[in-house]
Amino acid sequence: MTSAPPDPFREINDPGCQQLVGYRTQMDTRAGSCEVTLDLQPQHLNRIGVLHGGIVATLLDVVCGNTASAFFDRESHPNLVTVSLNISYVAAARSGPVIATAKATGGGRSIAYVNGELRDEEGALLATATGIFKRVRG
Repeated sequence: MTSAPPDPFREINDPGCQQLVGYRTQMDTRAGSCEVTLDLQPQHLNRIGVLHGGIVATLLDVVCGNTASAFFDRESHPNLVTVSLNISYVAAARSGPVIATAKATGGGRSIAYVNGELRDEEGALLATATGIFKRVRG
Protein backbone atom coordinates (compact mmCIF):
# COMPACT_ATOMS: atom_id res chain seq x y z
CA MET A 1 0.00 0.00 0.00
CA THR A 2 1.44 3.38 -0.97
CA SER A 3 0.47 6.63 0.62
CA ALA A 4 -0.72 9.55 -1.44
CA PRO A 5 1.82 12.32 -1.96
CA PRO A 6 1.23 15.44 0.12
CA ASP A 7 -1.02 18.09 -1.38
CA PRO A 8 1.29 20.68 -2.98
CA PHE A 9 -1.27 23.48 -2.48
CA ARG A 10 -1.20 25.22 0.87
CA GLU A 11 -3.43 28.04 2.03
CA ILE A 12 -1.62 30.64 4.11
CA ASN A 13 -3.63 32.36 6.83
CA ASP A 14 -1.62 35.08 8.50
CA PRO A 15 -2.95 37.26 11.31
CA GLY A 16 -2.97 41.00 10.89
CA CYS A 17 -2.92 42.55 7.44
CA GLN A 18 -4.42 39.55 5.64
CA GLN A 19 -7.37 39.54 8.03
CA LEU A 20 -7.82 43.30 7.73
CA VAL A 21 -7.68 43.50 3.93
CA GLY A 22 -9.32 40.14 3.23
CA TYR A 23 -7.09 38.61 0.56
CA ARG A 24 -6.47 34.88 0.13
CA THR A 25 -2.98 33.43 -0.27
CA GLN A 26 -2.28 30.04 -1.81
CA MET A 27 1.15 28.47 -2.24
CA ASP A 28 2.08 25.71 -4.66
CA THR A 29 5.04 24.08 -2.91
CA ARG A 30 5.71 21.90 -5.93
CA ALA A 31 6.20 24.87 -8.28
CA GLY A 32 7.39 27.35 -5.64
CA SER A 33 4.69 29.77 -6.74
CA CYS A 34 2.11 31.87 -4.97
CA GLU A 35 -1.25 33.39 -5.88
CA VAL A 36 -3.00 36.12 -3.93
CA THR A 37 -6.65 36.86 -4.66
CA LEU A 38 -8.86 39.69 -3.46
CA ASP A 39 -12.56 40.14 -4.15
CA LEU A 40 -12.91 43.90 -4.37
CA GLN A 41 -15.26 45.54 -1.88
CA PRO A 42 -16.02 49.23 -1.26
CA GLN A 43 -13.35 49.43 1.47
CA HIS A 44 -10.65 48.53 -1.11
CA LEU A 45 -11.46 51.51 -3.35
CA ASN A 46 -10.17 55.06 -3.25
CA ARG A 47 -12.34 58.17 -3.37
CA ILE A 48 -12.70 58.02 -7.17
CA GLY A 49 -14.00 54.46 -6.98
CA VAL A 50 -10.99 52.45 -8.18
CA LEU A 51 -8.74 49.98 -6.39
CA HIS A 52 -6.52 51.93 -3.98
CA GLY A 53 -2.83 51.98 -4.88
CA GLY A 54 -1.89 50.99 -1.34
CA ILE A 55 -3.97 47.82 -1.63
CA VAL A 56 -2.29 47.09 -4.99
CA ALA A 57 1.11 47.49 -3.29
CA THR A 58 0.05 45.22 -0.43
CA LEU A 59 -1.11 42.43 -2.75
CA LEU A 60 2.08 42.60 -4.81
CA ASP A 61 4.27 42.69 -1.69
CA VAL A 62 2.51 39.61 -0.30
CA VAL A 63 2.69 37.58 -3.52
CA CYS A 64 6.31 38.55 -4.22
CA GLY A 65 7.35 37.96 -0.61
CA ASN A 66 5.78 34.50 -0.46
CA THR A 67 7.36 33.62 -3.79
CA ALA A 68 10.74 34.78 -2.46
CA SER A 69 10.24 32.66 0.65
CA ALA A 70 9.57 29.62 -1.56
CA PHE A 71 12.73 30.46 -3.53
CA PHE A 72 14.70 29.88 -0.33
CA ASP A 73 12.79 26.80 0.86
CA ARG A 74 9.46 25.56 -0.51
CA GLU A 75 8.63 23.48 2.54
CA SER A 76 9.69 25.51 5.59
CA HIS A 77 8.55 28.90 4.19
CA PRO A 78 11.28 30.96 5.94
CA ASN A 79 10.72 34.50 7.18
CA LEU A 80 11.96 37.44 5.15
CA VAL A 81 11.70 41.20 4.82
CA THR A 82 11.12 43.41 1.80
CA VAL A 83 14.27 45.34 0.89
CA SER A 84 12.83 47.07 -2.18
CA LEU A 85 9.48 46.99 -3.99
CA ASN A 86 8.92 49.00 -7.17
CA ILE A 87 5.41 49.14 -8.61
CA SER A 88 4.12 50.32 -11.96
CA TYR A 89 0.39 51.04 -12.08
CA VAL A 90 -1.01 50.14 -15.51
CA ALA A 91 -4.82 50.15 -15.29
CA ALA A 92 -7.62 50.59 -12.78
CA ALA A 93 -10.05 48.04 -11.35
CA ARG A 94 -13.44 48.89 -9.86
CA SER A 95 -15.01 45.54 -9.01
CA GLY A 96 -14.63 41.79 -9.12
CA PRO A 97 -11.65 39.68 -8.13
CA VAL A 98 -8.04 40.66 -8.74
CA ILE A 99 -5.25 38.07 -8.82
CA ALA A 100 -1.58 38.62 -8.04
CA THR A 101 1.12 36.19 -9.20
CA ALA A 102 4.91 36.30 -9.04
CA LYS A 103 8.04 34.57 -10.23
CA ALA A 104 11.48 34.46 -8.63
CA THR A 105 14.09 35.55 -11.16
CA GLY A 106 17.25 34.88 -9.16
CA GLY A 107 19.11 35.37 -5.94
CA GLY A 108 21.42 33.65 -3.54
CA ARG A 109 21.54 32.39 0.05
CA SER A 110 19.91 35.44 1.60
CA ILE A 111 18.57 37.66 -1.23
CA ALA A 112 15.84 36.85 -3.77
CA TYR A 113 14.71 38.86 -6.80
CA VAL A 114 11.05 38.58 -7.78
CA ASN A 115 8.72 39.98 -10.46
CA GLY A 116 5.00 40.20 -9.84
CA GLU A 117 1.80 41.03 -11.69
CA LEU A 118 -1.71 41.99 -10.66
CA ARG A 119 -4.52 41.19 -13.12
CA ASP A 120 -8.30 41.39 -13.14
CA GLU A 121 -10.53 38.37 -13.67
CA GLU A 122 -10.39 38.78 -17.47
CA GLY A 123 -6.58 38.77 -17.37
CA ALA A 124 -6.08 42.48 -18.01
CA LEU A 125 -2.83 43.74 -16.47
CA LEU A 126 -3.40 46.21 -13.62
CA ALA A 127 0.10 46.58 -12.14
CA THR A 128 3.58 45.09 -12.14
CA ALA A 129 6.21 44.89 -9.42
CA THR A 130 9.88 44.10 -9.01
CA GLY A 131 11.10 43.27 -5.55
CA ILE A 132 14.17 42.37 -3.56
CA PHE A 133 13.67 40.25 -0.44
CA LYS A 134 16.09 39.28 2.31
CA ARG A 135 15.85 36.07 4.27
CA VAL A 136 15.74 36.62 8.02
CA ARG A 137 17.53 33.97 10.05
CA GLY A 138 16.97 33.20 13.68
